[in-house]
Amino acid sequence: MKSKIALGAVVGIVVIGAVSANSGDTEGGTGGKGSSASAERQSGGAKSGGGSDAKPADDKGAEKASQSEQFKAFVQKNGTAQEKEAVAHVTKVQGADEQNDILDTADVYTDFTGGVMGEGTGPAKLIASAFADWKQSENGLVTVYDADGELLGNGEF
Repeated sequence: MKSKIALGAVVGIVVIGAVSANSGDTEGGTGGKGSSASAERQSGGAKSGGGSDAKPADDKGAEKASQSEQFKAFVQKNGTAQEKEAVAHVTKVQGADEQNDILDTADVYTDFTGGVMGEGTGPAKLIASAFADWKQSENGLVTVYDADGELLGNGEF
């Protein structure tokens, strides 16, 4: 009886340890950064130095912080006049940088008001269409929201 309890306790501790070790990796902790940094060191050798490592990190931070700016720049370069006018109302884009082609979702926030019955419903379809031109996915859904967080429209990308 005591051996079964001891064995159960050991198995429980091992399971808890494995779960806690894996949960740290999914949160984007230092484990992911360390492995990518070591991969950069292996490919770049000792010549890469700390200065060149800092620049890509800054670029990645700027990209994440400015998804809406990237989207607006794409539409300004490639969009129609109506798309350019609609995208001028975009205030924030989330989820555009992380895609896995299984279930990709992106949220686009605008300064329109009034929800589905407001003025932003038509432009929301144009924004969703422009987003589909900007990002491609096997199974993506872009959702456009107004200033109050109410749904304006959605589309596939």
